[in-house]
Amino acid sequence: MTLLLTVLGAVLCSFSVSAQVVPQADFNIQGMAGKWYLIGFATNAQWFVNRKADMKMGTAMLTPTADGNLDMSYASLSSDGSCWRMNNLAKQTNVPGKLTYTSDRWGSVNDMSMVDVKYDEYALTHTIKTKGSDPTVVTKLYGRGVELSADLLERFRQFSLGTGVLPENIAFLPKNAECPAA
Repeated sequence: MTLLLTVLGAVLCSFSVSAQVVPQADFNIQGMAGKWYLIGFATNAQWFVNRKADMKMGTAMLTPTADGNLDMSYASLSSDGSCWRMNNLAKQTNVPGKLTYTSDRWGSVNDMSMVDVKYDEYALTHTIKTKGSDPTVVTKLYGRGVELSADLLERFRQFSLGTGVLPENIAFLPKNAECPAA
């Protein structure tokens, strides 16, 4: 019973922290256009815990649409030489920097906030993924290049911890070759 109450308390605490995440006040969706490298990834999701050792850096091509949404195309080269690809259209909400999308691949509803962005250097995102009654927090750190400063990596680590992600579930992805254009 004590274990159940401890786990329930931790879950409720992480939800309250996640609910307080606010997007960057002066967010400009046009500034997100172009190629980004996925450098940091953090979540307590079981699939990640099982696969994080095999994950490598991938790229995201972000394209703002005429109606203010964001087309997101992600690609990562697998160790067998194949490319893993995923595309989503994130729709802008009435809060600048907060977008929502449904993943056709995973069947989850995703509420994503652009928490901290320096458009020519990095982007820190926070997403609450919900599938059924199972919400999961995911934080990501993107860079315009394959390397970011130690200070930015530590800021990402601290932010992820603040959202309830366990320290062992924060990963800085190793560099990887890129997928050829689709």
